[in-house]
Amino acid sequence: MSIWKKQFTLDSLNQTSVNTLVEHLGIEYCDFDDNSLSAVMPVDARTHQPLGMLHGGASVVLAETIGSLAANLCVDEQHYCVGLDINANHVRPVRSGIVKGRAEPVHVGWTTQVWQIEISDEHGRLVCTSRLTMAVMKHKKKD
Repeated sequence: MSIWKKQFTLDSLNQTSVNTLVEHLGIEYCDFDDNSLSAVMPVDARTHQPLGMLHGGASVVLAETIGSLAANLCVDEQHYCVGLDINANHVRPVRSGIVKGRAEPVHVGWTTQVWQIEISDEHGRLVCTSRLTMAVMKHKKKD
């Protein structure tokens, strides 16, 4: 059974990135199934730190991008999700190519969600593991 409460395609997800940091960093949603959402990000001058490796902050942007969008796809139209906390452990350097992040839910509740995001290099080796906590909010009624 799918966790998604909204209809979407990869194209519609990628359209949400236009004119944002997500587009600037070259992040593209590439895959989803009933329980996860994935995106890729280039490792190049946009995402390097001064030593020529993938910037840890860029990995965190990728993790929060995927987890946040996934969280918002798991709530009905009367609700939305915002980030409360994110952490990341950087375990392997990457100098070029692409990395792929995959977000899976740990907990999808009425008031909070917790997502685990694993970022891997082109050889499937773990680069970063991140945990994202989201608050589930209700849209305020308009008068």
